[in-house]
Amino acid sequence: MLLDVIIGKDSLPIEIPDPYHPDVEAIVVSIGRFAASKGVDLSVLDVRGLIPAMIRGVAGCEKGCPANAKDLVSKGFQRFDLEYVEGGILTATASAGGDRSFYLKMFPDF
Repeated sequence: MLLDVIIGKDSLPIEIPDPYHPDVEAIVVSIGRFAASKGVDLSVLDVRGLIPAMIRGVAGCEKGCPANAKDLVSKGFQRFDLEYVEGGILTATASAGGDRSFYLKMFPDF
């Protein structure tokens, strides 16, 4: 599974080798460092809560793909705009201050 973190025109790809046992702390730390290097403060966004939800939405499929992703999108998550993209891709967008956005795009392994 791949998580692409995008701020402005810059991106940080993060590989998630085992979505059933993700190292959420390491993922959040990587995202935080990347955001800080771009001058973006993520303290008002619950990235730590969103990442596991996105992973379950893409990898879970307990109710049949893409049910979990579409369920997450329909429920929403705090300040994020969520979208399911055909092919099992899940995106989350939030304002990063000014005219920039903080964009997460999670891709399945299949």
